[in-house]
Amino acid sequence: MPDKQKKSGRGGWLFLALTLLAYMLLGLINPEATAKALTFFIHVMTQVLPMLGLVFLLLFIANLMLEPKRIKRYLGKESGIKGWVTAVFAGILSVGSIYAWYTMLGELQQKGMRNALIAVFLYSRAVKLPLLPLLIHYFGAAYTLVLCIYLIIFSIINGILVEKLTKQRAG
Repeated sequence: MPDKQKKSGRGGWLFLALTLLAYMLLGLINPEATAKALTFFIHVMTQVLPMLGLVFLLLFIANLMLEPKRIKRYLGKESGIKGWVTAVFAGILSVGSIYAWYTMLGELQQKGMRNALIAVFLYSRAVKLPLLPLLIHYFGAAYTLVLCIYLIIFSIINGILVEKLTKQRAG
């Protein structure tokens, strides 16, 4: 896969400047609305920044510890059943916003992780360990067990389909 060259432009800086200008104009016209908007912005940033920090920390650790050779062995084309099992359990154990995982999965893909296993990971996230007691309470243990087994089976089917579709497109 060839390296993609990033465009360097001024679009982001222009957008930032226009946003700041809009806030300044709004501050002159309606200071109350500006104060509310800034308060909301600060509230959102206090929730988002810790998650972004966690994502960058995980990316840093992944870059240090997960070299391409190891990723290809455990999650690459030659990983076999252990790759599928790893992807299922990693998906089940993963917590937090899905958007936080996209960047890390993209990095792992560049280092050799199969598309099928990325799909399995993402689909397996449907099994939520913290919610299992609540699910058992409302629907019973048998239903919960069958649902979790179906989710895992369909995550694997989804991974197989993704692999077949991406091979057709590439080939």
